[in-house]
Amino acid sequence: MKEKISKAFEKRFGSHGIQYASPGRINLIGEHTDYNGGFVFPGAIDKCIIAEINPNGLAATGGKEKVRAYSLDITEENPYSEFGLEEEDMPAEHWARYIFGVCREVIKRGGKIKGFDTVLSGNIPLGAGLSSSAALESTYAFALNDIFGLNIDKFELAKIGQATEHNYCGVNCGIMDQFASVFGRKGSLMRLDCRSMEYEYFPFDPKGYRLVLLDTVVKHELASSAYNKRRKSCENVVAAVKANGHPDVEFLRDVDMEMLNAVKDRISSEDHMRAEYVIEEIQRVLDVCKALEKGDYETVGQKMYETHHGMSKLYEVSCEELDFLNDLAGEYDVTGSRVMGGGFGGCTINLVKSELYDAFISGAKRKFEEKFGHEPKIYDVIISDGARKL
Repeated sequence: MKEKISKAFEKRFGSHGIQYASPGRINLIGEHTDYNGGFVFPGAIDKCIIAEINPNGLAATGGKEKVRAYSLDITEENPYSEFGLEEEDMPAEHWARYIFGVCREVIKRGGKIKGFDTVLSGNIPLGAGLSSSAALESTYAFALNDIFGLNIDKFELAKIGQATEHNYCGVNCGIMDQFASVFGRKGSLMRLDCRSMEYEYFPFDPKGYRLVLLDTVVKHELASSAYNKRRKSCENVVAAVKANGHPDVEFLRDVDMEMLNAVKDRISSEDHMRAEYVIEEIQRVLDVCKALEKGDYETVGQKMYETHHGMSKLYEVSCEELDFLNDLAGEYDVTGSRVMGGGFGGCTINLVKSELYDAFISGAKRKFEEKFGHEPKIYDVIISDGARKL
């Protein structure tokens, strides 16, 4: 990929630049906990976006600071985009808005940047919930910070990516994806406290196990409206607990099962179920951290299955295809398996003993195709480093 980018850069711009990379991410456990003030537990993976970048000078762009960007992966719209650095210069191409947004967010923070040429490509599967957009933002935030000597700290780089999503791409996302892409470390997962923004690395080097994603290749349409409904359920419970003698409660993170059951008659059974899942999931993240410190991957796997059950039965964000893959994992003695991401489609993440891997994958492909008419896509992942200069 590096060589392909380099050749394309020379052909298009007649020069060479510096290459930077940022990875996609998985989240081992901790789903729908972020907006409840809880913990998430992501890791960067060995699939990334790579960009070659070189300041282009005003002579090349007719006296105005301009970015000239070329994507090797775009097929459905123009793969070339040229734009200035002012707010009114937003490009028509959707993919280029990620780069433009990062430039604008850096400038808003007082960073002085100049026009540049860039060619990019990636090997993060699109639509699989591995955060290719966060990887793209992190690549450019990290690169601009390095090339133009801006001295922006890493947390601010992650926030620049998040603000790009909010202000230029129309996605009101949390900070986890960009955080994982910037802070990733080979052989470690990261526990991020979504309330305080404190984080800690935990060892993840499962010798004798493999981490694999099975992508259902389905996305059910109700995802965004269902997400908003569940978020509202969580807020309803917080309001009820607050009113019941706990004025300091801010998030479901602050609520335990006793406090939840004390307001059972004041909330709907649906709201109660949603809150029960979140309270248990926040605890599961802490349990997994303890297990990893002891190298206890069997407990990690058990907690993954518990998460899937909670997301399927209490939070109700799974779907037939995901439940089918999770049941199959159990049949093949897979150590841990759960739906990864918001739900309603996408992938299961599976922790599989190496000697069981081949039988599980071939069985899952065959049985899933018999049931749904197509095979799941298979992505092996290894926990890797975050944003970097190559």
